Amino acid sequence: MIRIEPRQDSGPLLRYGVPVLSAVVALALAAIPLASAGANVVTAYGEMFSGVFGSIFAFSEMLTRATPLIFTGLAAAVAFRARLWNIGAEGQLYLGAMAAIAVGTGLFDIPGIFLLPLIILCGAAAGAAGMALPTFLRTRFGADEVVTTLLLNFIILIFLQMMLEGPIKDPMGLGWPQSPPILDQGMLPTLIDRMRVHSGLVLAIVAAVIAQFMLVRSVWGFRLRAVGENASAARHAGIGVNRLLFSVAIVSGALAGLAGVSEVAGLKGYLTADLSPGFGYTGIVVAMLAGLSPAGVVLSALFIASVFVGADSMSRAMGVSSYLADLVVSMSLLCVLVGGFFARFRIVRTRVSAGGA
Repeated sequence: MIRIEPRQDSGPLLRYGVPVLSAVVALALAAIPLASAGANVVTAYGEMFSGVFGSIFAFSEMLTRATPLIFTGLAAAVAFRARLWNIGAEGQLYLGAMAAIAVGTGLFDIPGIFLLPLIILCGAAAGAAGMALPTFLRTRFGADEVVTTLLLNFIILIFLQMMLEGPIKDPMGLGWPQSPPILDQGMLPTLIDRMRVHSGLVLAIVAAVIAQFMLVRSVWGFRLRAVGENASAARHAGIGVNRLLFSVAIVSGALAGLAGVSEVAGLKGYLTADLSPGFGYTGIVVAMLAGLSPAGVVLSALFIASVFVGADSMSRAMGVSSYLADLVVSMSLLCVLVGGFFARFRIVRTRVSAGGA
């Protein structure tokens, strides 16, 4: 007879080993369709590695891709730790980007020294507002935030497309649906000359450090973990669950909004409807792969970014579809879920006595 029972203590080996093993297994499984496509697996993975670490430019591109993933991964990790299921980071990212455009394109007379801090602040506030509404609907009416945050993504994107075809359309954009550019003094400085990696990466790492400290060392983090473990018990212990969820929503949405700020004010300089190739959704994979640890989110985002950038390089060098990156990311999430199950539970085989039969 086979019985599944919870482990008393997962131990650090299981907690930290599962994400690493999941990434390795995902790469191994991805080798199967790669080989079936007729590619040499060793050469293909060599091209992926070279496409990320083969030059300073390649490495900087990986860091550039990782920056918004750190923000959206943190947004998901913080919310999920409180069992507040934020699936709307994609929409919150666009809200942050729209706020950055509204402030940074010269519509308001703002001194240059205050422009960039105000862009960052307004972008974070817009993202926070995008998560505050679904949280209010949950706490006040019991609405499922998975549904409301997911649907808001589409509403926000449609609203953005309407704005890009109307009020914020660049008159100098030759008819393309894009916003006017952000003023130079409102752009995030680059970290390396003639490279695209910008100081949004520093901001993301600082946010991860602060989030890790707040979750592990602060009273707020203790209350958040308590609500995530058992909201009823936390409420019985005197914790204001609804108030805590609102604070978590504000932090989570603000982090997602900063992802939009980093992309539009750090990389592109103007806003289009295809600013994000799904950073908000990929951030969920980043958070899960990191075990909802803010510190782990940084490493997880670097891995996911390496897969995407490396797959692009491999595709150009060998003619293999770059969709292999999506396959590796999907397999990584699947392996994390399976590994997480075995980290929390164990399978016990017992014998059934003849008398019990």
